[in-house]
Amino acid sequence: MTHRVLCLRPEADFTRVDAAAPAALSVAYRGPADADEPALMKDNDALMIPAVGPKLAPQLFEGAKLKLVQVTGADVDRLDQAALTKLGIPVANVPGGSNSAVAEYAVTAASVLLRRFGWADAEIKAGNYAKFRTRMVADNLAGLEGLTVGLVGFGTIGRAVAQAFHRIGAKLCFFDPAAGDAVLANSLGARAVTLDELLATSDVVSLHVPLLPATQNLIGAKELSRMKPGAILIQGSRGGVVDEAALAANLTSGHLGGAAVDVYSTEPPDSENPLLKLSGEAASRLLLMPHIAGITRQSWTSLFRTAWQNVERALNGQPPLHRVY
Repeated sequence: MTHRVLCLRPEADFTRVDAAAPAALSVAYRGPADADEPALMKDNDALMIPAVGPKLAPQLFEGAKLKLVQVTGADVDRLDQAALTKLGIPVANVPGGSNSAVAEYAVTAASVLLRRFGWADAEIKAGNYAKFRTRMVADNLAGLEGLTVGLVGFGTIGRAVAQAFHRIGAKLCFFDPAAGDAVLANSLGARAVTLDELLATSDVVSLHVPLLPATQNLIGAKELSRMKPGAILIQGSRGGVVDEAALAANLTSGHLGGAAVDVYSTEPPDSENPLLKLSGEAASRLLLMPHIAGITRQSWTSLFRTAWQNVERALNGQPPLHRVY
């Protein structure tokens, strides 16, 4: 029996990273906009979607006989949990597939900001070599070794990021209401602390929490003001976790030493986003990325192969792995 799968990303995404669909599956590849055609849902046994993209309207799934919605990443906030649960359509993700890529991003971004690599590059190209070198030396810039890194979120990705900072010699603390992995935390010397203590004591704050009602604007004006003067913020979670206007204000005032932002409240960010309106030194202390921290050739290979295996498993009558609901 041939199983039909609708995939809302191009086939080339899979073939170029050696993660083609199993031959037993009949896959129809469509663009993101094609999700607005309910008939496509009704004619297929499974749906595969990227983690990043616009929300899928609940009514698209009415009348569908999908045995699985498989997300090719960790986050499932494109989907309406209540609606799919009511329809009896299971949803699975791929947790941890981007761990190494996100950890590499967090450590690299922190180092670039602390040591002003990007800022120095721009100043040298503007003809300010001697002046800016003198300033960098005078400002006594720190590397990561021996600094305190605070992880907000100590789940699958947060733990990988903690390990990466540990390898480079940073001290670690973390805040996670779910407590996280105590054995790993102990092996890394990572202390569990309150959010207030983490913000007040960390030289680098790295965010790795999902977007939930409890995490919406988790880091707002009050929280940013509690961070150490000159501290670095790494926004590697989801758009909406950080108040972008408050972040822009703290960069403008010079309270924060820098920020790296990979995710935005709306994507792509519109021209009115306060982070895009920064200028001068505030803009020089800001590193922007297009929601790509978890994307490398290696991470996509792992994510896509795991996703296809799970789709095949579910369509062969086995319970899907990593079922979210």
